Amino acid sequence: MEVKEWYMEYKIHKNRPGLLGDIASLMGMLDINIVTINGVEDRTRGMLLQTDDEEKIELMGKMLKKVDNITINALRTPKLVDILAVRHGRYIERDSDDRKTFRFTRDELGLLVDFLGEVFKKEGNQVVGLRGMPRVGKTESIIAGSVCANKRWTFVSSTLLRQTVRSQLSDDEMTPNNVFIIDGIVSTIRSNEKHYSLLREIMAMPSTKVIEHPDIFVRESEYDYSTFDYIIELRNNPEEEINYESITNSIEGF
Repeated sequence: MEVKEWYMEYKIHKNRPGLLGDIASLMGMLDINIVTINGVEDRTRGMLLQTDDEEKIELMGKMLKKVDNITINALRTPKLVDILAVRHGRYIERDSDDRKTFRFTRDELGLLVDFLGEVFKKEGNQVVGLRGMPRVGKTESIIAGSVCANKRWTFVSSTLLRQTVRSQLSDDEMTPNNVFIIDGIVSTIRSNEKHYSLLREIMAMPSTKVIEHPDIFVRESEYDYSTFDYIIELRNNPEEEINYESITNSIEGF
């Protein structure tokens, strides 16, 4: 049978000595392999498990419900956020209303880069929007995520070094395996018809596109929020307001 991965998470009510050992022993008797284990936030433990028998997972879940001192929060096929939670020991904050919006602060750049790297590894068409004020680390995170995914990155528009507005790309750049980096303000407010034609072509490709300032991109183009698979917000601190007025004024002044 095929070996599958599972994510299990449980909350500890009383962390008595030997609790983890008892749980690990139960898994060992059921021939369930623990791939990764980590504390996730306060008094919660997450595990990535492997087994070739789904019934063993169901049986283990039923048995652990009878164990005092713990409550099973999750037992499921792992999502991207589960894998990263176990790796980094904390959850990525998500918008309670819009579940495709993920929030990071600057001190979580390592977690963000890992998140982007996992997203970029996926094949096919996916569009990522990245909100954030200038010099918070947006472009650097995209590049680092591309390196993690072993993907080449291509700037379609940018203000990283100087204002970049491409009107054509070479054949080796126009490959679906590349990560295309687009500045949503530059591509809509400061672009020309040739650039916009290239932008349309890239948006139609089965490739990964990362659009900085997605709200301006939506406001000033034919695309809407349904275009995006993920929206990421990056702040210097959790209270920082992402204000586009100062950003658009500085770029319009070029």
